[in-house]
Amino acid sequence: MFKKLFVGLAPTQLEYEKLPVRLPEAERIPAPKSITLLHPKNEDHRLPSVLGIGDPVKTGQKLSLYPDQNFYVISPVTGTVAGLSPYSGDFGKSYIAITITVGRDESLDGAFQQQMKNPTMELASSYLAYTPGNPPWSLLADPENGIKTIVIRGLDPDPMVATSQYIAQSRLKDLKKGIHILKEISGVQDIILITAGESVQGYGHIGAQVKGVKTTYPSALPQMVMKDVLGQVVPAGKTCEDLGVCFFNVEAVVSVGKAFESGQLPTTKTLTLVKKDGTSKIVETRIGTAVANILGAYGETVNEYDRVIFGGPMTGSALYALEHPVEPDTDSIIVLDRDKAAYVSDYPCINCGECVRICPAKMQVHMLVRFLEANQYEHAAETYDLYSCIECGLCSYVCVSRIPIFQYIKLAKYELQRAKTPEAADA
Repeated sequence: MFKKLFVGLAPTQLEYEKLPVRLPEAERIPAPKSITLLHPKNEDHRLPSVLGIGDPVKTGQKLSLYPDQNFYVISPVTGTVAGLSPYSGDFGKSYIAITITVGRDESLDGAFQQQMKNPTMELASSYLAYTPGNPPWSLLADPENGIKTIVIRGLDPDPMVATSQYIAQSRLKDLKKGIHILKEISGVQDIILITAGESVQGYGHIGAQVKGVKTTYPSALPQMVMKDVLGQVVPAGKTCEDLGVCFFNVEAVVSVGKAFESGQLPTTKTLTLVKKDGTSKIVETRIGTAVANILGAYGETVNEYDRVIFGGPMTGSALYALEHPVEPDTDSIIVLDRDKAAYVSDYPCINCGECVRICPAKMQVHMLVRFLEANQYEHAAETYDLYSCIECGLCSYVCVSRIPIFQYIKLAKYELQRAKTPEAADA
């Protein structure tokens, strides 16, 4: 929903999605004939040696391609491994795509259930890293991070997405259990659930503080929560973890609770589907389901130049293939008709200042983008506060010249980080 204030007095405001008092039922999509899991690729690009084509797998089974590393995925179905192939993701991420043909009968793996009686951080890291919500166990497991506070996001950071709100309000039992387990295995007792300002009531005694944020974007982004709720400003170049705060998606906490309550690893992902006509649905599907299967279930067709976006309209990424699978952190799929999609241009900045006025970090965006367009990333970082950007995308949203400022910023940060790697130093 877009709310415009008096012209000339304030910029356009974007409101977060609001769920009705009576929550809709999530619509479950049956498991397809095959699913695809994206297993992180080994850094030295060795071929997998543990899992092979033709191997049988069970629902909830931990699948690891490399015996000497901690990378793994969890099979959401019972079936047979049908393929192993390279898969490229955004910003240099590489995977091995594991294709599994779904069998007729389902068989549950019992490895986790045999060990769940004694919850530990090691157990959670070993079995719950590929569950819905994508829990960031590595941040909690490293004592050098010094995490003192865990913030659970019960409000989606992007507009048009209602996944986290739905889960926070509909799965209180699993949420309460998850918070209890999280405290036990991490030792962190200061846990805060973030929700929309008017929704702080009704959670009861869940074992965490419940605090509301404004319903206008980008109030739910981590840096904004740090400032507005915790009273801490994240310095440029630092992270929330550097200040002792770790953010968890509410679905990740619910997955923890559900796993330790049932003894089975959750394999069903909840997400928001926004169709071409603007209507949205809360959908449940197995992790690894192709986007094409979800759209096909609703008769949604994708034509040439239409866009399919993972994530929200402000910070999401457009897919290049409908075969792309739903991942543990996929909270929304948005389908945009080509006539409604916003297109970028190579038109130069006209120095209108709209990006500066709307920037939450108060950056000189109009100057920053000039150096980013010229690939002068180091100068942009040193002179125009590149690392102060919280990546909300508002600058691109208001840009009169339709410059893809948000994408320029993400690319610049990626390239600067890549330049620090040993591979770049040896080049």
